Amino acid sequence: MTEAENTVTEATEAVEQTSEAPAEAASSYNESSIQILEGLEAVRKRPGMYIGDTADGSGLHHLVYEVVDNSIDEALAKFASHIEVTIHQDESVSVVDDGRGIPSAIKWDDKHEPKRSAAEIALTELHAGGKFDNNGYKISGGLHGVGVSCVNALSTWLNLTVCRDGEKRRLSFSRGKVVNPIIEEQTNPKTGEKTLVSPMEFVGKTDRHGTEVHFLPDLQIFEQVTTFSYETLLSRLRELSYLNSGVEILLKDMRTEHEALLKTEKGLVAYVEFKNRTRNVLHPKIFHARETVTSNGVPVDVEIAMQWQDGYNEVLAAYTNNIPQRDGGTHVTGLRAALTRVLKNYIAQNELAKKAKVDPEGDDMREGLTCVLSVKVPQPKFSSQTKDKLVSSEVRPAVEEVVARELELFLERNPEDAKIICEKIVSAARAREAARKARDMTRKSALGGSLPGKLADCREKNPAYSELFLVEGDSAGGSAKQGRDSQFQAILPLRGKVLNVEKAATDKLLDSEQIRTLTLALGANIGKNFDIEKLRYHRIIIMTDADVDGAHIRTLLLTLFYRQMPQLIENGYVYIAQPPLYKVQKNQKDKGVFLKDEAEMNEYLKRLSLEGAALYSTAADIEEGRAIRGTALEELVDEYVAVRDLISRLGNAMDRGVLLAIAAGTTVNLENTFAAEESAKRLEEDMRDPDVKIEAVYDENTEKHLLKIHRRRHGNTKTTTITPEFTRSADYAKLQESAHMLSGVIGDGAAIERGGVRQGVRNFADAVNWITKQAEKGIIRQRYKGLGEMSAEQLRDTTMRPDIRRMLRVRIEDAANADAIFSMLMGDVVEPRRDFIESNALFASNIDA
Repeated sequence: MTEAENTVTEATEAVEQTSEAPAEAASSYNESSIQILEGLEAVRKRPGMYIGDTADGSGLHHLVYEVVDNSIDEALAKFASHIEVTIHQDESVSVVDDGRGIPSAIKWDDKHEPKRSAAEIALTELHAGGKFDNNGYKISGGLHGVGVSCVNALSTWLNLTVCRDGEKRRLSFSRGKVVNPIIEEQTNPKTGEKTLVSPMEFVGKTDRHGTEVHFLPDLQIFEQVTTFSYETLLSRLRELSYLNSGVEILLKDMRTEHEALLKTEKGLVAYVEFKNRTRNVLHPKIFHARETVTSNGVPVDVEIAMQWQDGYNEVLAAYTNNIPQRDGGTHVTGLRAALTRVLKNYIAQNELAKKAKVDPEGDDMREGLTCVLSVKVPQPKFSSQTKDKLVSSEVRPAVEEVVARELELFLERNPEDAKIICEKIVSAARAREAARKARDMTRKSALGGSLPGKLADCREKNPAYSELFLVEGDSAGGSAKQGRDSQFQAILPLRGKVLNVEKAATDKLLDSEQIRTLTLALGANIGKNFDIEKLRYHRIIIMTDADVDGAHIRTLLLTLFYRQMPQLIENGYVYIAQPPLYKVQKNQKDKGVFLKDEAEMNEYLKRLSLEGAALYSTAADIEEGRAIRGTALEELVDEYVAVRDLISRLGNAMDRGVLLAIAAGTTVNLENTFAAEESAKRLEEDMRDPDVKIEAVYDENTEKHLLKIHRRRHGNTKTTTITPEFTRSADYAKLQESAHMLSGVIGDGAAIERGGVRQGVRNFADAVNWITKQAEKGIIRQRYKGLGEMSAEQLRDTTMRPDIRRMLRVRIEDAANADAIFSMLMGDVVEPRRDFIESNALFASNIDA
């Protein structure tokens, strides 16, 4: 094993904290090793098999998609028209629809004892649902009966409320198991015998119909990404609104009060318009076709919308029964086959490529194409539970038939649009030929046969153990070269800005010295000729300054990789270095520590402030020398900081004064009218704020008791709401826990002491703020704006050594959303970029500190 292999292996083991089991344990494979996982245990044991990656956020959001897809299936069956998705303050999510409601009656079969409701079986058993025959749903996205049961298994708690047949019923679960199940005796309608049953809890009569699923993801499963992204959910729900014309979808974020109502009657045409809002379209009329054809005895509904724009990338979104297929499948194969055949024939018949002396290929047809393809088919077949690739053989001929016939008619009926489209295709073919000749010339040149002179290469030849740092500027590049381990670390300084490939044609890319240099260093070519097997490094690390220019260079490089070398990101080879922002020294003699960001700085100051600190709860404690110090004081400070941060987060959507009152011990109960009115009265009394009025209300639409907090400020009144969901949330429990923990800590004559100095305090917040200010006195704080400010040793010991450095791996969680972001930020159309900047300006901080 080489030195590089040893180094990387040691670093991996240090990060992952792996440990080797004794040889005897590894060899003890016998009958006791065979396990049977009951119920939903298999889902909790191997969640990635059912919902995707639990570490990068995709699996977390997939939970919401599974529940929403069930509501969409009700809409496809024409039983639902409104779906409401709410992100609550405690990071729980509720999905409500106005469909038929999950059947809540007892399922009388011979398999379960006691007999349970159909809803309970659907949520606690794998492969249980109403989509295995064609009676309940002709078309649906859920096929395997594992979706909502997986959500249940991977949630700390899940509350199911069903309104059906004039009754409102409820079930509560904890990690897949029913909480306090009802057991009663009923008569079996089939046999007439008395049998134990477990029905859903009866809540009351109702005129509503539909299902509500409210769940909190289990942090034992989702440890790294634990918060829902409003934009990610909005992107998926927007897709569903376009794919299901007329269905109204409401997304609410109670954390920030963001809200979006999604509904359209134009379907896929509106979707293509939305995708092209950041692009310059070439022809005004959007091609649209929809038809149901029978293929191999199976009815296949095909809908497609297409429009070409002046970009150089294909934008394709393909769906089956509303489920996106990022890996394509038979429907995409049929589309591309029809597209190539029809357009090639049209160009040949009209001799549109004769003067250019080129022969257009399939890739040329799709350059600058924005296309949305949706098929609906009974019982589709996918390659996996995540449904990323369609494998139903009957879909390809159906799509090919519809697209070929309707596209031929479109070209004949719209000659002006046809001419524009074909000119774009011929132009793409010419550019492809020019790029091929440019690559051939590069290969033949002396530069093409050797590595670029700026590259400080490593000695390791195995790409799996080699890494390339792309460093901003020659100054930082020089420090990186001195600080690197030349065995396996290569350095390529980048001077100036990289070409924005979003605006450049393929044949112009290699005219850029920066791109040509980077391409030669990587050794895997570019664009359609990119060959991942020839890649010289499996870690490509972008290392730029922590300012606006550095962020711009990162964005340009990521745009290049995403558009011209997407396999780099797909394979997880692209990283972003995380150099420290701060160096802090207690005094001039102290060597100091490096801190990554503000969060680490705050943690460092907290630890420093607790050194030698002591808290006296009362004047009597001072006289008798009784003090809270060490671990006990640290636990109190940690509790205070956690609640302070929690109130800061919740304060975006809830009244801060109410949150402080709850943290001080005021309880809120919204179970019934009397409890809600008492809670409103108690809160007003405890807050003693003349500008606040609190009323208890009953919302007939949701059939829930709420508290409305009206705060008057500067002549205006702002109203916020406390819901029953909040009073049952982990956030509310944390506030109550903090109130209990901190109660009585500060009494009459309380004081805080540090470094021989004592200060009287009125509350715990005063104590924490005082010792923090004391700790900040005398420390030397340096903020690094650029990499060039670090010495070679500092850069090595903070950012480049594998055993201690921290890096961000670049992933594509949502390809369609990523494509839209790159087009908006890096494209030619100014208006969407300006709107984005204006709407997000207030959220930016330290823009160029």
